[in-house]
Amino acid sequence: MELSDGIVTLREFREEDVAIITAIANNAKIASNLRDGFPHPYTKEDAAMFIKNAQKRIPPSIFAIEFEGHYIGNIGLHQGQDVYRKSAEIGYFIGESYWGMGLTTRAVTLITDYGFSILNLIRIDTGIYDHNKASMRVLEKCGYHKEAIFEKAIFKNGKIIDEHRYAIINPNL
Repeated sequence: MELSDGIVTLREFREEDVAIITAIANNAKIASNLRDGFPHPYTKEDAAMFIKNAQKRIPPSIFAIEFEGHYIGNIGLHQGQDVYRKSAEIGYFIGESYWGMGLTTRAVTLITDYGFSILNLIRIDTGIYDHNKASMRVLEKCGYHKEAIFEKAIFKNGKIIDEHRYAIINPNL
C-alpha cells in the first residue's frame, strides 16, 4: 500500500530499509523527541525488529516516509483498544537533514486522511514535548488543535517537562 501527494510517499517497510533507518534514527536529537521505547543508540537490530513488527499490522498503520524516492523517516497510527478503538495516537520522525522542508506536514496530512477514510477513526491525538515547537507547528498546519498542556507530565533525559496534547476529529462525522 502506498499513499502519496506527489511529493511525499508513505509506503510499507522493506527488509532493505534496515541500513537507512539505522543511519537516520541513530540521532540523539530525534530520540529526545520520542518516548524512551525508541532506543538510542539505534542499531540495525532495532531497525530489523521495528520493520518486522510494522509488517505484521493489518491493515498497515506504520509507514516509511519517502521523498524523491528515498526513505527519510517513519510515521504511524497506533490505534487504541476497547472504548478507545476508534481513536489513534500519531507518531513520527524524519531525518534531521530533512527538517524545515515541510515534508513532515505532508506526511502527517497523508496519514491523517488515511486514518479517517480507511481506518474509520473518529479521533487522532498525540503528545508533544514542550521543547519540540517544530512538531507543534506541523500539527497546527495539519488542522490539529491543542487541547491541553499536561504540566510536568514527562521525565525525559533527566528533565521534567510539560507535554502539549494535540488532537483532530474526523471532519466527516
